[in-house]
Amino acid sequence: MAEAHQAVAFQFTVGPDGIDLQLSHEALRQIYLSGLHSWKKRFIRFKNGVMTGVYPGSPAGFTFVVVSYMSYNRYYQLDPSRGILTKLGEYLPISQYMSSDSQKIVGGVLVGTGLWVSIIMVMRNVLKCLLSWHGWMSQRHGSVPYTTHLWMLLVRIFSGRKPMLYSFQNSLPRLPVPSVKDTCRRYLESVRPLMEDEQFERMKGLAKDFEKNLGPRLQWYLKLKSWWASNYVSDWWEEYIYLRGRSPIMVNSNYYAMDFLYVFPTSIQAARAGNAIHAIMLYRRKLDRAQIKPIYLLANKVPLCSAQWERMFNTTRTPGVETGKWRAHGCSSCPQTPYLMLLHTIPMCSAQYERMFNTSRVPGVDTDTLMHVNESKHIVVYHKGRYYKVGMFYDGRLLLPREIEQQMERILADTSEPLPGEEKLAALTAGDRTPWAKARKSYFSRGKNKQSLDIIEKAAFFVTLDDTEQRYDANNPVKSLDVYAKCLLHGKCYDRWFDKSFNLIVFKNGSMGLNAEHSWADAPIIGHLWEHVLSMDPVKLGYTQDGHCNGEPHQNMPGPQRLQWDIPSSSLTVARNLASDVDCHIIPFSTFGKGLIKKCRTSPDAFIQIALQLAHYKDKGKFCLTYEASMTRLFREGRTETVRSCTMETCAFVRSMIRDETREERLKLLKVAADKHQKMYQLAMTGKGIDRHLFCLYVVSKYLGEDSAFLKEVLSEPWRLSTSQTPLQQVELFDLIKHPEYASSGGGFGPVADDGYGVSYIILGENLINFHISSKHSSPETDSHRFGGHIKQAMMDILDLFQLEKKEK
Repeated sequence: MAEAHQAVAFQFTVGPDGIDLQLSHEALRQIYLSGLHSWKKRFIRFKNGVMTGVYPGSPAGFTFVVVSYMSYNRYYQLDPSRGILTKLGEYLPISQYMSSDSQKIVGGVLVGTGLWVSIIMVMRNVLKCLLSWHGWMSQRHGSVPYTTHLWMLLVRIFSGRKPMLYSFQNSLPRLPVPSVKDTCRRYLESVRPLMEDEQFERMKGLAKDFEKNLGPRLQWYLKLKSWWASNYVSDWWEEYIYLRGRSPIMVNSNYYAMDFLYVFPTSIQAARAGNAIHAIMLYRRKLDRAQIKPIYLLANKVPLCSAQWERMFNTTRTPGVETGKWRAHGCSSCPQTPYLMLLHTIPMCSAQYERMFNTSRVPGVDTDTLMHVNESKHIVVYHKGRYYKVGMFYDGRLLLPREIEQQMERILADTSEPLPGEEKLAALTAGDRTPWAKARKSYFSRGKNKQSLDIIEKAAFFVTLDDTEQRYDANNPVKSLDVYAKCLLHGKCYDRWFDKSFNLIVFKNGSMGLNAEHSWADAPIIGHLWEHVLSMDPVKLGYTQDGHCNGEPHQNMPGPQRLQWDIPSSSLTVARNLASDVDCHIIPFSTFGKGLIKKCRTSPDAFIQIALQLAHYKDKGKFCLTYEASMTRLFREGRTETVRSCTMETCAFVRSMIRDETREERLKLLKVAADKHQKMYQLAMTGKGIDRHLFCLYVVSKYLGEDSAFLKEVLSEPWRLSTSQTPLQQVELFDLIKHPEYASSGGGFGPVADDGYGVSYIILGENLINFHISSKHSSPETDSHRFGGHIKQAMMDILDLFQLEKKEK
């Protein structure tokens, strides 16, 4: 759609009078501004790299150390170089080039710089040692020890004053390798409720044999890797769990995030896309400039009595305010504010943010790869079977929301037909990976196909202007949300580029959502971006009264560029079969939320996880191996660990709810189960989980050509209940007390096992919990709607045990 003459900077013709150059001053101006923008970006990256590399040092600190050192030596009439230049002068004719005063200045600067670097290294290593201690997680029921007070103070001191996003990367500890003995013991403990006595004794024998024979040998190699690599798990996890998978990533790997549940800022598709794209690009700019604050742990798993934190910082006590040093968060011991959140104290790894933009998964015959480019100035938009390249910069600046809306309007107004095979091209990214890899090599390695594919893969992100309408309908809440979720998870199977780091989907009626590829990062990373977009869109950017973006269209801006293709057949059949098999169900559970759960003196996450176990038992009449995702970003390049939520203690409580037990006995078992779950979560967060360790031991065994019956059986066990909590990370962006309508719907993912359930949940404010449930229609054992009914009933049954109404009376 772009004008042909705008594609070149100059034209020339050859005539009798010579060569006549016809320069396009506008094109040359844009080239100049584009180059200027690129150099500014390079300079900012260089500066941020330097600042991050010397953190917790700073230029001001360098000046202070050097000047102080020079002043000290001058006052005491000492040689600032401590004899270094004198010694060096024996071999080099320094005196010929520098006077004695110059030598003193140079020597002082050199030694002062060395002193400054030494201080930085000391502070960095002290901070790493401090962050390696996780004793604060297990302190409960009583006063906070003075050692913890001192630890917190030291962390604050050695963390520096103004950290950037990546400032703490070199100070984070490495993920520790658990002992084989502890891992085997905890594994056996986790599967005990799922096995009969004879089966358990057999597994116990396999574990004992592994622990004595092959295990120590594999462990030696793993420890060697942990000393050498930044993280002994992450690279293998990314390669073998994600990139080497040959099945479709649609449904099986990619996940989705939804729009506001109740708010519809505008019904104009192009306008909603304009604000959302602009907000995303603003986030990318902040990310490139490292202006995003470091991500700190909101430690809502830290149970400390609220009576102590009142006096800990008596000048900064701000309950419920994000800027406070401490904040209460509901729990299991104190009646009002028993859980403590350590805010702005414990940094988490930010490595996953590096590949959020300009990233695409490239298919391979045996294994995929992740392609990331440092800079991309365009996005790719899909609409009704056609692909468009849309530049995000003009006149050396980022396009404004109304200008982006203008570009979207041009795409929506285009009535041209898709090229042969173009409409369903993206189905290649939805099917099996090996056929896509072969097709890419055969048909996309040259010519216009290669050029168009490069434009997609090097785009900042992918946008779909969907021609369907999706939205929460209060008159038909169940069906509207279920269809909405399925559309975000897979769409038509050919209108999402599933290989891109994420797809922004904007529907015809102005609703929107995300579909994200999983290998480059975990859900909290894309969730951080999505929170930024939702907070910017209706409030900070806003819309005019008629629903358009604020501002004016640009009269001279070139239009989007239509991509050209010569397309082979696609993998649409495989993708459609997979998509039609997905059974999605969303429950906006508003009967009660975190507020009432806190009154029960129970961790909200433990409460929900136990309710899921009760619901699953009622649904299938049995327990199953349960996966709950936990993060390990307290360590460098950490990703996730598994919390095996189906424990002996939880099973005992569930059986008490089925049998005729007294209320007091059920409450007692519930407390034991909640405490056990909390302990398991803490172990997973602090690098003492079992599943990533077992996975890495298995990888080492394959490299060594050793077969282990124990590891083979452990790694083949299916996760029939896979769960994950979607955290609300930037609480300060959403005041759900004053504006409950800005509650997000959260996000979800497909089932991990063919006969299992996938459950994602998000706790919003005090009175809302959204559940996203998925399963497969092809399994006679599962039904997402049936399971959703059991979840709602299980939540109510557990709450009834506490008899809160009688207590209030």
